[in-house]
Amino acid sequence: MFDNLSDRLGGVFDRLKGRGALKEQDVRDAMREVRVALLEADVALPVARRFIDNVTEKAVGQDVLRSVTPGQQVVKIVHDELVDMLGGTEVEGLQLDAKPPVVIMMVGLQGSGKTTTTAKLGKLIKEKHGKKALMASLDVNRPAAQEQLAVLGTQVDVATLPIVAGQQPVDIARRALEAARLQAVDVLLLDTAGRLHVDEALMAEMKAVAGVSTPKEVLLVVDSLTGQDAVNVAQSFSGEVPLTGVILTRMDGDARGGAALSMRHVTGKPIKFAGTGEKLDAIEAFDPNRVAGRILGMGDVVSLVEKAAQTIKEEDAEAMAKRMAKGQFDLNDLRTQLQQMQNMGGLGMLAGMLPGMKKAKAAMAASNMDDKVLVHMDAIIGSMTPKERENPALMNAKRKRRVAAGSGTEVQEVNKVLKMHQEMSRAMKQIKKMGGLKGLGALFGGGGLGAAMPGLGGPGGGLPGLGGPGGKGPSVDPDTLPPDLRDMLNKK
Repeated sequence: MFDNLSDRLGGVFDRLKGRGALKEQDVRDAMREVRVALLEADVALPVARRFIDNVTEKAVGQDVLRSVTPGQQVVKIVHDELVDMLGGTEVEGLQLDAKPPVVIMMVGLQGSGKTTTTAKLGKLIKEKHGKKALMASLDVNRPAAQEQLAVLGTQVDVATLPIVAGQQPVDIARRALEAARLQAVDVLLLDTAGRLHVDEALMAEMKAVAGVSTPKEVLLVVDSLTGQDAVNVAQSFSGEVPLTGVILTRMDGDARGGAALSMRHVTGKPIKFAGTGEKLDAIEAFDPNRVAGRILGMGDVVSLVEKAAQTIKEEDAEAMAKRMAKGQFDLNDLRTQLQQMQNMGGLGMLAGMLPGMKKAKAAMAASNMDDKVLVHMDAIIGSMTPKERENPALMNAKRKRRVAAGSGTEVQEVNKVLKMHQEMSRAMKQIKKMGGLKGLGALFGGGGLGAAMPGLGGPGGGLPGLGGPGGKGPSVDPDTLPPDLRDMLNKK
């Protein structure tokens, strides 16, 4: 979502960091460019102005200009100010500690993704919080809106209120509360109706439903793709309904991202969640610190580790760790790794969470790479016999031609997969020599993913920005990793 803004800010800070000393005018010129970048990204003018004033005031101080690395200091100030703009260092989750049923009321315009987001929250509450949830649709205007929530409820295995034709929103809310009490439900989610624009009828309905249900949370669902208008919608709702938080949908889209940056300042309420895709598990808690890191190209290693923990089975990880400890790594192991990458969201998602993401993504785009590459590689390995997968040394010219024909690819692509396996196998043996997992620290410090995976990036192999022979950007600095991951890497 923040690609354009990241590009612009990256260019400004690269120039600042390239200078040994900074003058006050250098900082002011850079801040002028940052201001233009924010406005082009659809950030509300008062928010952009306040941000630039705060950063400039801190950045032109003597401590910064006379420091050894003034450019780095300015980037840190911008990062801290971005975190503050997005809501501070605390991640505010759902308030579920109250007498059940805790009512969560979803509000927003039609088409913002309220119904899907309601189902996503129901699934999250059930799986992560271990609470019993009930969903009820109060949308009697949009055709089949109630049926849509019932279908989504079946998909996420969360109960929905039975539909009674002709019943009005306030009566449905009363019936939902009664059903929640009778069924000992912990959390009741009310999916209210939307309109194409904010009007008096919509607000009157919101107030009436809120009066009947006394919600603990009133969450405004806003489509990030609506840009600057999303801010106006948020202002309208916050003036009429007692909002407790905001959920931004379609954060995986190609919008400019200004809505996310302006929302906290405009509503005064925290952004609690971000929708990151169409799937019903594609929702994540909004962490200002991590989002600021992504905007400034610092990556988000914490989210990457969390995502890995969710998608990689523990027994698979243990089996792989044992094989790594012995220095073993065949094509079956490579195939498992490729499938895990696909489950974690593909190459684009992974590159977006690693430091140096912009250079990595640029390299991928330049070499026409997308997630189909993973599918092709999986097909190539799948076209081999079990013996060939266990012993890649068997792959002679004749076998390569057979595998290429079987997978619908070229012999060159088969060679690339074999070369990648060769490099990764060599890396595993190196890890064994360097003392097991502790050796991974060395990989992070110099070489990184780009060294382990040639043939995926630029002309020299590796992904630029991810370290390794083809990468000109920095590899992952162990000091920037989260403490838990750093401790793991330091263990023998």
